[in-house]
Amino acid sequence: MNLPPLQEEFVLHFGEMGSRWGINRTVGQIYALLFVNERPLNAEEIAESLGFSRSNVSMGLKELQAWKLVRLKHFPGDRREYFTTPADLWEIVRTLVEERKRREIDPTLTKLRELQMSRERLDGDAYANHRIEELTQLIELLSGWYDDMNGLETDRLIQLLSLGARVTDLMAKAGNVLPMRRRKGAAETDGGAT
Repeated sequence: MNLPPLQEEFVLHFGEMGSRWGINRTVGQIYALLFVNERPLNAEEIAESLGFSRSNVSMGLKELQAWKLVRLKHFPGDRREYFTTPADLWEIVRTLVEERKRREIDPTLTKLRELQMSRERLDGDAYANHRIEELTQLIELLSGWYDDMNGLETDRLIQLLSLGARVTDLMAKAGNVLPMRRRKGAAETDGGAT
């Protein structure tokens, strides 16, 4: 690698973490390099900085574009394509979550709904049917929560996240005024209070 020590350490770590998050190590390192660079880079600069082949860089950039995590830039008088990441960290996070939801959660929810509507469900194992129904309800609840959170302006979302444990306190106080449905396990462990 042809990078300053701080950038090199970040790029190496991000590549390692990327492989744990289900993306290719090379793709993770390319993204990390673009993320910590002040200016957009072209494919040749990325390949030289990371010591990758031009074809690996090209494939990595295509994957990052498919994930909508990099931005394409052009400069007057230069025919090459330059790449950068969004400057707003919240835009990056929102894009990552949206893409993961679209690629992983939505197909699972579709399959669960299909299973619930299938003929086999009517004739099948009652326990399996119940578990599939529970999982469908949980994923639908989480998807609805995601949609609500994604609809918030970034400033509001930061405020909400900053509340931390105070949200639990607020819910406990609200529970004294408004009836709140509790999980089955919680009612069993606290003597059945609602």
